[in-house]
Amino acid sequence: MGNRLSKIYTRTGDDGSTGLGDGSRVAKDAPRVSAYGTTDELNCTVGMVLAVDDVPEKVRASLTQVQHDLFDLGGELCIPGMEMIQDTDIARLETMLDDFNAELPALKEFILPGGGMAAAHCHLARTVCRRAEREVVALSRSEVVRPQAIRYLNRLSDLLFVVARVLARASGHGEVLWQRQKRVRPTT
Repeated sequence: MGNRLSKIYTRTGDDGSTGLGDGSRVAKDAPRVSAYGTTDELNCTVGMVLAVDDVPEKVRASLTQVQHDLFDLGGELCIPGMEMIQDTDIARLETMLDDFNAELPALKEFILPGGGMAAAHCHLARTVCRRAEREVVALSRSEVVRPQAIRYLNRLSDLLFVVARVLARASGHGEVLWQRQKRVRPTT
């Protein structure tokens, strides 16, 4: 394990720069920093799902593994040239996705975010995941990013959608289906 933080503030970022894992310094708004920062935010939103008491153990175990993966992905994005996320991690997400989805009825309507606290947090995590994916894709236009990072986030957003459905049903709230006819339209 690397150095442990004994002092949290260093004042080195007061000039608007931050250190990458390889020791180089970049602007705090650099695409790489945005990509790993949003990955960290995603990890926090997954933690919000796990903070809800009634999350089924199968979901809890899966999302805990996801949190570890996201920490690895953040490290990969923070250290240019680092390889942490592997094809096996993506395959594991696909297995989880297939397993959870097999328990659900076919989707015939769009789903609105909601369905209880855990499901709502999971929908939020899904949207943050999509933003992280966009930021990693943007980074890949100017710097080397391994395709596994993008594929992982793409698959994870799908998993989070399916898990939100599972959580809504498990909580007893049920899924909130979009109903076109309920939309209030202004009269002209």
